[in-house]
Amino acid sequence: MTPKERAKASAVAMWAGDGASNWMGMSMVEVDEGRAILQLTVEQHHCNGHGICHGGVTFSLADSAFAFACNSRNQATVAQHNTITYIAPSRLGDTLTATACEVSLIGRNGVYDVQVINQDGTVTAEFRGLSRAIQGTLFDEVDP
Repeated sequence: MTPKERAKASAVAMWAGDGASNWMGMSMVEVDEGRAILQLTVEQHHCNGHGICHGGVTFSLADSAFAFACNSRNQATVAQHNTITYIAPSRLGDTLTATACEVSLIGRNGVYDVQVINQDGTVTAEFRGLSRAIQGTLFDEVDP
């Protein structure tokens, strides 16, 4: 199995049980080893009292992209620490794209950066996630 095939199989296994990302309206655009891209169109129920996308929605999109990137090797991995910086507001109807990229993976610890942009390419948020591998896998791999 190639790294890309493993990443796709890991994403399929995770997506099947990911009620939160599905419920929020996210979609998977791309996944590869150490990388994932997710999208979300901002709907009325994503907006806060200021009429802009709730920061928790943006965080959740970035966090989900981070999760698919750090689980792309079929090693169960969880968040250890995450931070986000909101740069520009997102508005009703915007299409947000979160691109997660692995910065470092040493032993059980990983560092991932996620950039969230809107349909115009405007950066709306920067997220950094620290991951920790735990016991288990996402699917059973058979060695050839």
